[in-house]
Amino acid sequence: MEEMVARTQDEVCALIEDLDGGHRFREDLWSRSEGGGGRTRVLENGRRFEKAGVNVSTVSGPMPEAIARAARGRGIALPEGEHHFWATGVSLVLHPSNPLAPTVHANYRYFEMESNTGDRLAWWFGGGTDLTPNYLFAEDARHFHGVLKERCDRHDRSFYPRFKKDCDDYFRIPHRGEARGLGGIFFDNLNDRDPELLFAFSADCAAGIVPAIEPIYRARLDLPFAERHRRWQQLRRGRYVEFNLVYDRGTTFGLRTGGRTESILMSLPLTARWEYDHEPEAGSPEAELLEILRHPRDWA
Repeated sequence: MEEMVARTQDEVCALIEDLDGGHRFREDLWSRSEGGGGRTRVLENGRRFEKAGVNVSTVSGPMPEAIARAARGRGIALPEGEHHFWATGVSLVLHPSNPLAPTVHANYRYFEMESNTGDRLAWWFGGGTDLTPNYLFAEDARHFHGVLKERCDRHDRSFYPRFKKDCDDYFRIPHRGEARGLGGIFFDNLNDRDPELLFAFSADCAAGIVPAIEPIYRARLDLPFAERHRRWQQLRRGRYVEFNLVYDRGTTFGLRTGGRTESILMSLPLTARWEYDHEPEAGSPEAELLEILRHPRDWA
């Protein structure tokens, strides 16, 4: 799993640097005193990407009480005494400068916990890939979801419809009554079969990130756009920030448990906008997207 997440980071960073045409990621290697560390890569103010962050980490050590509470919330019975955890994963968010090109998010991770006697108490896989456009290009949504469905179907034909619904449900902004984007797949606490099979599934999905996004970016990054497109992008980024800071479990959990702040918040865009009681003009492309965000549809 560690090798897989490192390979995924390299593959995505190579694609973004190629698309950006000359800018390179800044790389930070970091460690934590309790055990483990990671490699954060961020590209800012590029030719085509305003911000792109791709982070890998492998952390371990005594299990903080917040993790123990989360485990109990999953129905895991923890015996008395000190427990330990080990986790590894890759997380990325890509924010293009062009409003007609979508934001993309993905993460794939593995977690396990042990008792102080070395017994494995629990383990699970989690992750997913999702698309957040500012303007609807139906062919992009069909391609993106088609790649994810094909990856899921290689392992279990029930995966795509199950994890597509989970993605629609998870990436929803309740106080706005709308989805963050057009979804994709999302799964968590996945441990219902042999771990080697689930690892193969996670690795296949992670390897699908580049083929899912490359043709979309090559088609959209250099499209001409107007100031109204940029304004709408900024408003949609505001929604992205609202979800990440209020509802995203990874963000809130990382901040509560003393995670590395810069890596946790790398998902946020450089710029965003909030306007009081904004509603797009009826019949406009902006209103078309908002209608779909309020009523998610199937794409594959």
